[in-house]
Amino acid sequence: MIETPQVKETADRLTAFIPLVVPRAEIQEVMGPAIREVYAVIAAQGIAPAGPWFTHHRRKPTDTFDFDVCVPVATPVTAAGRVTAGMLPAARVARTVYRGPYEGLAAAWGEFCDWIEANGHTPRADLWECYLVGPESSPDPATWRTELVRPLVV
Repeated sequence: MIETPQVKETADRLTAFIPLVVPRAEIQEVMGPAIREVYAVIAAQGIAPAGPWFTHHRRKPTDTFDFDVCVPVATPVTAAGRVTAGMLPAARVARTVYRGPYEGLAAAWGEFCDWIEANGHTPRADLWECYLVGPESSPDPATWRTELVRPLVV
């Protein structure tokens, strides 16, 4: 279900983002409009994405999602509407890639978190998902790829 996880160091990443706190049932309704809004703001400012978009969750989702919808950028964005400038700080992380439809993400996260624990790592409260290939790239969910990242306590 997931690729073999790896532990690595990440660098600081500038972001343009929208913070959201929504009930689990509303996640599919808010994601599309939020990411389109971030892309529209950076495009209006002449800023190109510096990689695929991602969600940065401040804590593991429960009945609510407390997260940021983010696009990495090379230069800071000027705040506009709900979009603001941010920084995803460098961290030691465990990462893997899940291949498949979004409905399988919960099981992939379970498998990944089991690996983290079994390999003696302690995760921080936050996590992120980077959407490498999704419905905007391919109509076949079997080809979708989502990077799962969990910062580790050092």
